[in-house]
Amino acid sequence: MLTQSKISYFVNNQRIYFQNGQTKNLDFRIESLKQLAQAIEQNKDAIIQALKADLHKPGFEAYFEIIGVINEIKYAIKNLKNWAKPQKVATPFHQFLSSGKVYHEPLGVVLILGPWNYPVNLILTPLVGAIAAGNCAILKPSEIASHTSSVIADIIQKTFDPSFITVIEGGVETSKELLSESFDHIFFTGGTEIGKIVMSAAAQHLTPVTLELGGKSPCIVDDSIHLEYTAKRIVWGKFSNAGQTCTAPDYLLVNKKIKKDLLNSIKEQIQKFYGNDPSTSHSYARIINQRHFYRLSQLLKDGNILVGGDTNLDNLYIAPTVIDQVSWQDKIMQEEIFGPILPVLEYTDLSEAIHLVNQQPKPLALYFFSSNKRNQELVLQSTVSGGACINDTVMHLTVPSLPFGGVGASGFGRYHGKAGFDNFSYQRGVLNKSFLLDLKWKYPPYRQKKQH
Repeated sequence: MLTQSKISYFVNNQRIYFQNGQTKNLDFRIESLKQLAQAIEQNKDAIIQALKADLHKPGFEAYFEIIGVINEIKYAIKNLKNWAKPQKVATPFHQFLSSGKVYHEPLGVVLILGPWNYPVNLILTPLVGAIAAGNCAILKPSEIASHTSSVIADIIQKTFDPSFITVIEGGVETSKELLSESFDHIFFTGGTEIGKIVMSAAAQHLTPVTLELGGKSPCIVDDSIHLEYTAKRIVWGKFSNAGQTCTAPDYLLVNKKIKKDLLNSIKEQIQKFYGNDPSTSHSYARIINQRHFYRLSQLLKDGNILVGGDTNLDNLYIAPTVIDQVSWQDKIMQEEIFGPILPVLEYTDLSEAIHLVNQQPKPLALYFFSSNKRNQELVLQSTVSGGACINDTVMHLTVPSLPFGGVGASGFGRYHGKAGFDNFSYQRGVLNKSFLLDLKWKYPPYRQKKQH
């Protein structure tokens, strides 16, 4: 574990590096993004092996995580010069012979705290925004995904000057020591309770933060759907990475008319995806550690298990599970599940479903399956969520042009694409005045006006 003085040394070195102005150069930023992409490509096999060791993540899901970062880099390289271009703004008449521009300036030295569930994508995608905006960055990967943390540290160390970008590995104490430093921005992805700690530490230095948290993301299904496609997309979004996805559908809220048919189709798709025994499937991940395994096992006690329910502590396996007949008072509905368990509730009228969703804290994502355009608009206009998908789950994360982030208890701040660039920038308003003329109206002595 690094000492506090060593951590301070890294932070101070980055401050000196940032002050020399090199990171403000657009060509430097673009070249740095290209270097990051090349390093990821060259170490693709090592990343996939690390994700396998940490999460038993299937090769395709690991590659999907990697390609998400590569796509973000390509999108940033393509659009960076346009994003960074000063924006002209109109000036009022009393500012005659002047021009106004908004400049996007880098914040300085930023800290990015990554999670364990997508330990590559969710630390490197914010880094893309930080580099694009012209910052220096310190990355702290999650120690829980230790193999991936080691690979990321190795990649960054071999690719970048540590005065520009570096990785600091370690556990809780290392995180605390990092948070005691003064940064220009802190980007955190993880759970709500740790998010509160991060925000509290940042407040000591008046450091702005981005919190990407989670919550119980609802999946509403009405009776005008393509049954097979709906089932496939729900099963994929829920059970990829063994449900350990911050935007996974947390619970299913289904119209009573089609509930039976949908659940039968979901059961069928689980069997198609993972076979009769998902524990032998090469396409199914595992729970990250024993603590989360025990927590999830307790949630299996609620309701009536329709599919799955099998567990094996030795290899941290919990089967893809669907549970019916749960209530809003059950423990499974009181916390974010973050695992391969899908509780099912029903409704009779869409207004009822909307009301039930709005009774809960604002979620990170909301999913609605319906062919009815009017109902689609009704749900979007009547609910609040960080992001949303119509007739799919999770895939909005893969679109670089869509900003991603939470609202309320699910977090705040946005990234991906231009939103990431903006997140790690500040807007500097600049007024440029001409010497051709100097109007006297603002100077003393001021003309006295009659008071009526």
